This record gives sequence, structure tokens and C-alpha cells, in this order.
Amino acid sequence: MPTLVGMTASKAFPARLSIVTLGVGDLGRSTEFYEALGWQRSAASQEEIVWFRTSGSALGLFPVEALAADAGVPAGGEPSFRGFTLAVNLESRELVDAALETAVAAGATVVKPPAATEWGGYSGYFEDPDGHLWELAHNPFFPFTEDGRLDLP
Repeated sequence: MPTLVGMTASKAFPARLSIVTLGVGDLGRSTEFYEALGWQRSAASQEEIVWFRTSGSALGLFPVEALAADAGVPAGGEPSFRGFTLAVNLESRELVDAALETAVAAGATVVKPPAATEWGGYSGYFEDPDGHLWELAHNPFFPFTEDGRLDLP
């Protein structure tokens, strides 16, 4: 494998998350779900993939079989836990509760209702229509920038 002479590891592989693409069973249903959350669909969306703008990154929705084929892996069954969660951190407990109400109204299933955590925050989980787990959390120790991005110390 070629090396990039003169580049540091951080420049060769920057610490950023640009796109999260979720494999979905029904592209139309999943698109409607994220639109019902109030997320803005990008004009870059096409018939076979839908893009949403997020703060500093993008969320893609792609049929699960097509996503598996694109990655060169078999499209397996639906595991009960995929080994990761997606999270939206919010500025208050009240905003966590409001966001969960919005997700449920859009078709989400509550997995774990929001509650105080042992680390001093407030957190709960829901599943989207394809079983992807989302955490809604308020962490009083993680501030936000003026444009709403998480500003880890």
C-alpha cells in the first residue's frame, strides 16, 4: 500500500465523521420518518439514495441490499443489536424529552425512556423504522459551539 510521504497520520486520516449511511428496508418509509423528524432532505438525493444535512456531516439512506453490495459483503439477517448507536446530544433534559416525542410521532419505537444517568446526564434510546438505535442525551459536561456542534473538552 502506498504511503503519503510527508503527511502526518491526522492529515492522511483526519478525525472526522463525514457521512453515516444507513441500510434501510423501505427507502420511502425511512425517508418519510427522517423528514417527519424535521430533517432537511438534500437536493443531492437521488432515486436510489436519500441524503439529509446534519450539523457538520450527512446522513444517507440506501436500500440495505444495495449498501451491502456496494461494500462487497453479503446482506445478512437483521441482528438484534448491531454493535453501535447513533446519538444526538441536546442542550437540556427538556429538549431530550421533546426530541423523543417528535421521534415517536414520526414512527420511532422507544427502547429505553429518558432517565437520569449515573454519569450526571440524561439519556434515552429509540429505534428508527429499520431498527437503528438512536440515543438522545443531555450531557452537562459537553458544551456546544455557537453553531450547535458538540465541543468536547
